[in-house]
Amino acid sequence: MSDEATIYRDEPLQTYVDDAASGKPAPGGGSVSACAGALGAALVSMVCNLTIGKEKFAAVEPQVSGIVVRSEACRTELERLLQDDTTAYNGVIEGYRLPKDTGEQQAARAAHIQAALKVAAGVPLEIARVALDVCRLAKTAAELGNPAAVTDAAIGAVLGEAAAQGAALNVLINLGSIRDEAYVAECRTELERLLGEAVRLRAEVMAITLEKL
Repeated sequence: MSDEATIYRDEPLQTYVDDAASGKPAPGGGSVSACAGALGAALVSMVCNLTIGKEKFAAVEPQVSGIVVRSEACRTELERLLQDDTTAYNGVIEGYRLPKDTGEQQAARAAHIQAALKVAAGVPLEIARVALDVCRLAKTAAELGNPAAVTDAAIGAVLGEAAAQGAALNVLINLGSIRDEAYVAECRTELERLLGEAVRLRAEVMAITLEKL
């Protein structure tokens, strides 16, 4: 990360939102997707924290305590990825700036760009993976958590799915320039699996929630 990069966790939320709205290349869709996922994880944690310590939920407290540990780990990871995505494309930009006067330079430049594109695709792919975990945890929180907060679990799942969908789009835009066909096929297969499960989980959490309202 360059010295000039904004460390958003140290800045007010307004700074992040303003930068996302500006003409700056980052934070963009991948970072904002990670932000949505982190908020989803935070809501799952909230449901757990509104359940733990209450006598009428004592029977499920061990399970709920385990969920909050995992949701907080997801939140921490997504906060990191929120930042990482703001610089993930830097290597691609640097590659396009490399000299291309000779055949050797052109080959080195192309190799640099291809490697950097995989990095740029890898960050949002990881965002999608963690966002799916948020959806999984949201379902368990909706099933076991304090029913007074079940809508928060549902919103956590909605945000988790949105994060996965948004991150997937950022993966796909990078895959379009990657020449490694095996890598591209592998990523597309994983994305299909991740998004399919995220959509299913969000629907299941919504059904659980509406049944409890």
